[in-house]
Amino acid sequence: MKHGVFITFEGPEGSGKSTQVTLLGQKLAAVTGAEPVLTREPGGTPLAEEFRRILKHHPDTDGEPIHPITEILLFEAGRVQNVNCVIKPALAAGRVVICDRFTDSTVAYQGYARKNNIEMLKRLNTFVLDGLTINLTVLLDLPPEAGFARAEKRRSTHGIYDRLEAETIEFHRNVRRGFLELAKESPERFRVFNAEEPPEQLAEEIFREVSRVL
Repeated sequence: MKHGVFITFEGPEGSGKSTQVTLLGQKLAAVTGAEPVLTREPGGTPLAEEFRRILKHHPDTDGEPIHPITEILLFEAGRVQNVNCVIKPALAAGRVVICDRFTDSTVAYQGYARKNNIEMLKRLNTFVLDGLTINLTVLLDLPPEAGFARAEKRRSTHGIYDRLEAETIEFHRNVRRGFLELAKESPERFRVFNAEEPPEQLAEEIFREVSRVL
């Protein structure tokens, strides 16, 4: 490929994005002989990973809760680092880049679920991306009740506190609704998959769709 390909994975909590990102990366490396670049949001660079730690694990009960606007700006600040330090250089080198969450998560979580202005968030994302476009977005759709069960199992197994996972079921219903609305708005970019399918079967379906883009 003369130009890189940018693929994002989106979905509600517990949808198995990280697992599918890893499986796709392994499959692409085996088939093409070239390792794709795997990154995530929030995170992806050392500075952005510090923002991730704050955004995901800062308890809202310690006397200084994260203000909703602070939350948005931290997500976007980390994105600036990831886009300019990881994603754009890799694409310029002709690499395949796979990102676990990206701009659509900001709109779904901070827009549809947090009730911030959705058009403002989209404009902010456009400003931060500075011309970067997504070739394919894989949306792993999952009812929030199923996602809650998976997240609870992960918490009980690993003891990890995640402030977004800890939101109400209604919050997560709005997140799912946001993702599905975004998929309807951009059908040429989104491909929606049933995240309740067995992981191996789901991985094969995703790989077939990615192969069409490549």
